[in-house]
Amino acid sequence: RKTRYRNPRFLNRTRPKGWLAPSLMSRVKNILTWVEKLTRVCPVTGISQELVRFDTQKLQNPEISGIEYQQGTLYGYELREYLLEKWNRKCAYCGATGTQLEIEHIKPKSKGGSDWPLATLRDRVSNLAIACHPCNQAKSNQDIELFLSNKPSVLKRVLSQARRPLADAASVNTTRWKLYHDLKSTGIPVEVGSGGLTKFNRCRQNLPKTHWLDAANVGKVETLIIEVTHPLLITAKGHGTRQLCRTNKYGFPVRHCSRTKIHKGFQTGDIVRAVVTKGKKIGTYVGRVATRKSGYFNISTKSGLVQGISHKYCQFIHRKDGYAYTN
Repeated sequence: RKTRYRNPRFLNRTRPKGWLAPSLMSRVKNILTWVEKLTRVCPVTGISQELVRFDTQKLQNPEISGIEYQQGTLYGYELREYLLEKWNRKCAYCGATGTQLEIEHIKPKSKGGSDWPLATLRDRVSNLAIACHPCNQAKSNQDIELFLSNKPSVLKRVLSQARRPLADAASVNTTRWKLYHDLKSTGIPVEVGSGGLTKFNRCRQNLPKTHWLDAANVGKVETLIIEVTHPLLITAKGHGTRQLCRTNKYGFPVRHCSRTKIHKGFQTGDIVRAVVTKGKKIGTYVGRVATRKSGYFNISTKSGLVQGISHKYCQFIHRKDGYAYTN
């Protein structure tokens, strides 16, 4: 039958409104799962979410949020976070990473380069880049065409990336907006902030940059009281795989993968504690277990994989729930 150009019988390829890729949707579901778990065991009166990496509305009008924006302190954090994201957190001229990066005017202000408040936001931000200190000093007040005269490919890349519109920031924040609406549906008050505000709160209190301290500084934070130094780290590990066989590095099957995940009362993914008292593997091991029909299990510990531990030495710590816990 020649049905290649036949009209579709129904629209089976359209995506519903608010559709996210499964990899992104799983992040939203993981957070909602933990919100539900925490609300069951303790009173939760509010949620703070970093809704955007940088507040584009306040970038356009820094006077809308009081004296901190008017004086330029918090505004500077929003602008810097946007530029770091735009230039991939590396020097625009040499690509250096892991070093102190500075805000650089592509067209020098001394030669008519746009700057706030004399220019529109688009013109001003498109004239800014992120550069390492040596490149910033070497360029000084030279025109970029002269500074990069021996690097035409770099010049072309910088000029094209500099004109990237501010609207591109919307694609970065899609998943966070989905999470925001789902959190609102729980009925718990949700406070939102930006990445620039989070960094401002952390730096104002002279706190080191860590994921958990960044999370604690989301939203409006006056003073943060730190009572722990090693928080509980929770990592989503999933609920196993649907593979029918294991493959080698070339993709060819090498052995059968059992569909039975429960052996000797243990299930793959359980967190166990094994105290081995005799044999070559004497010691104490804590981690996620991979069960085997033989009764000799593999345990993934913080220091690595330990194989061939008898089920007789294993004791339950936590049943499988798709997450790993460390501190």
